[in-house]
Amino acid sequence: MEEQINYNNPLTTRYASKEMIANFSDDKRFKLWRKLWIALAESEKELGLNITDGQISELKKFAEKLNPDVAAEYEKKLRHDVMAQVYAYGEQCPGAKGIIHLGATSCFVTCNSEVIILDNALDIIKRKLVNVIEKIKNFALKYKNLPTLGFTHLQPAQLTTVGKRASLWLWDLVMDYESLCDIKRRVRLRGVKGTTGTQASFMDLFDGDESKVKELERRVVAKMGYDKVYPVTGQTYPRKFDYDLLSVLSQIAQSAYKFSNDIRILQNMKEIEEPFEKSQIGSSAMAYKRNPMRCERMGSLARYMLTLPLNSAITASTQWFERTLDDSANRRLVNAQAFMTVDAILNIYLNVSENLVVYDKVIAKHVKSELPFMATENVIMECVKAGGDRQELHERIRQLSMEAGRNVKENGLDNNLLELIEKDDMFAAVSGRLVDIVDPSKFIGRAPSQVDEFIRDYVEPILSENADVLGETGKVNV
Repeated sequence: MEEQINYNNPLTTRYASKEMIANFSDDKRFKLWRKLWIALAESEKELGLNITDGQISELKKFAEKLNPDVAAEYEKKLRHDVMAQVYAYGEQCPGAKGIIHLGATSCFVTCNSEVIILDNALDIIKRKLVNVIEKIKNFALKYKNLPTLGFTHLQPAQLTTVGKRASLWLWDLVMDYESLCDIKRRVRLRGVKGTTGTQASFMDLFDGDESKVKELERRVVAKMGYDKVYPVTGQTYPRKFDYDLLSVLSQIAQSAYKFSNDIRILQNMKEIEEPFEKSQIGSSAMAYKRNPMRCERMGSLARYMLTLPLNSAITASTQWFERTLDDSANRRLVNAQAFMTVDAILNIYLNVSENLVVYDKVIAKHVKSELPFMATENVIMECVKAGGDRQELHERIRQLSMEAGRNVKENGLDNNLLELIEKDDMFAAVSGRLVDIVDPSKFIGRAPSQVDEFIRDYVEPILSENADVLGETGKVNV
């Protein structure tokens, strides 16, 4: 007996949600094909073609009752997926088999159903994206006043707040939401266009009556729940749409990647951690470790997603004239996997963002270790106000800063700059006031107000518009 060896795609076995997997399933796709064939037959009948109510009823009776084994046998013989489904449907509907797919080309079902599937997938992504936005919004508001070290070049710069930093993650997501809404507005079906997009076959069916052919397309599209079609096509809908679509997904992946990297660095600094479950193992060898595996997985999946728009760009670029079939196998992989990848990324983002652990005492410790250096200009200004010479003060505080720096780097001790300043007679004007001068809350500028204003003006309108889908939580299966 031959050994059964199978490969399972990790996107479907480990990462993507059942909802997204089902959206790209053959079951959904082939049922959409049947719905399209019914819409076409109904519209052709309504416009005068010789199609009976009995034939329509027969088609509807088996609209949801697929016979995949029969279709698979036909495809082995015919080497044509659409005709295999036509024949399989015809076996179930012998009275209607002669009018199934009447006047249509394969792309009538493949392209129109694909757009619907992609549109439905966008709805899933939009819902999850909005919920991530809500989680990060809540986090930003909660920690808008908590001072933390801001970094440029990954070196301590000026202070910011934990919430203000979160607002940067949030703004990325708001941009992604705007891009997603834009692509949603541009979704349109291929419509009823015929083999090369000229509608010639339908002109024959309706004896050259252009008004009926135009009305046929309008009716079919409306029966499928849409009102927009491409005004002109070749055999397929423009493959540039796939590139636009995947570019939006790439933007979401970029935002998640950036967030995941920030959290991984913060976890290394012991300031903020992703959730770590009670029985979770961080390392098979090092039992003490708490690895940021969720954020690492986000980055890993995001990296894959970032490569996919290029694939779609090449496909769009190499479609000769009205179409070539070298897009088909490629798109079966790329489109579905792109959506499953971003679905998985957002699942993790939801889980991490609603369960972040903040260690405020560690954050305060790090602020305390660097703030004395950042506060030197404030100290100088206070001494100048008391009659001191700025240049002399600057030179002296520079010398003390170098001494404190050596104390930290060479001796491994705490930053003692404030103690050195306190003991120096040149800074007598600030003696006893240094603690107040270096209060971290005085070094965060408008960070809390910026968070409030940004969320009020940009984030809350999005959440209000999508209030009916809020409240979703993130689940990580493995």
